[in-house]
Amino acid sequence: MKIAIDSRSVNLHSGTGIGTYTENVISEMININKDDNFTLIWTGEIAEKFKNDNVDFLYSSGRHGRFFENIYIPNKLNNKSIDLYHIPQNGIGFPFEQNIDTIVTIHDLIPYTMPETVGTGYLNRFLKDMPRIIEQSKGILTVSEFSKRDILRFFKGYPEDKIFVTPLATSSVYKPLDKKLCRKKICDKYNFNTPYILYIGGFSSRKNVRALIDSFIEIENNLSKEYKLLIVGPLKDEGEELFNYVKNKDKLSSIIFSGFVDNDLLPILYNGADLFVYPSFYEGFGLPPLEAMSCMTPVITSNVTSIPEVTGDSALLINPNSKDELSNAIFKVLEDENLKNSLIKKGYEKSLQFSWRQTAKLTLKAYKSIYDHL
Repeated sequence: MKIAIDSRSVNLHSGTGIGTYTENVISEMININKDDNFTLIWTGEIAEKFKNDNVDFLYSSGRHGRFFENIYIPNKLNNKSIDLYHIPQNGIGFPFEQNIDTIVTIHDLIPYTMPETVGTGYLNRFLKDMPRIIEQSKGILTVSEFSKRDILRFFKGYPEDKIFVTPLATSSVYKPLDKKLCRKKICDKYNFNTPYILYIGGFSSRKNVRALIDSFIEIENNLSKEYKLLIVGPLKDEGEELFNYVKNKDKLSSIIFSGFVDNDLLPILYNGADLFVYPSFYEGFGLPPLEAMSCMTPVITSNVTSIPEVTGDSALLINPNSKDELSNAIFKVLEDENLKNSLIKKGYEKSLQFSWRQTAKLTLKAYKSIYDHL
């Protein structure tokens, strides 16, 4: 097959879930599959790992614009006689007006299920384009059985056998490191000297970070030793609102906001933590809990949407609507060494079931099935 992939998210969305997914799936696929040829739609610099005998590059604008996505890219791909064109970023940039066999990865349908948590521009485009994307796609990849059920729920006419589940994975940097050394590095960097509870992720209201803050405040004085709550993510919009919320409660001494951090620091943050908490209301997959489990850090997370599918019983699952349940879970894990060690062991073993190589193999299998039924 001749396969084209819109790979621009590798550079445009580096560090995000979609950027991580696109980068890892492509780099694995081009190395394990020497029989097919890949054309990567690209913007920015090309890392060495993408340069391969079965790969060529088609440069395009980094912007999602009508000319490039409906005319320039499809015309170039048709000239190359491409068999399948894969758009990994929720179908954004779908060539509606062109005759090219296109498949998409739909990570989640959050604009349909929780529209109040999505920016207006993205929401309007998603709701306008998604019905046409689904209708015209020759096949759909998605990241969990939960997301597959959501797609079938909102788009009842789409054939179930054309939706393929290809779970995500963690990068190889997420692995057990020296816990004491990692904690010292984090304590030195953020100027504290106690163990810490960690949150890494976005600050959209669907992430439910305020409930984590309230739950920590409720129990911090009852813990047998002092802990900090370290909240990692860029402080803009809702992140800034949360910062001010904590500031108004006069809790900035025990709740620390890191702001933006480089990707290199993330494995150290996970490894240094005594506990990782992720009380999200909705995830298409939920990568941070898996990253924490890969670093042998115990996890508390939600019992809703796709998250239990990823963690199984290897994390302590809570109802994200119950602050009391979250408070009690945090207290329990930090004070019960046997429970903590059990979650560490089970979480790490569970994390070994996921790999980008497996994701790549399932993606290639989906390509073949879709192509064979065109």
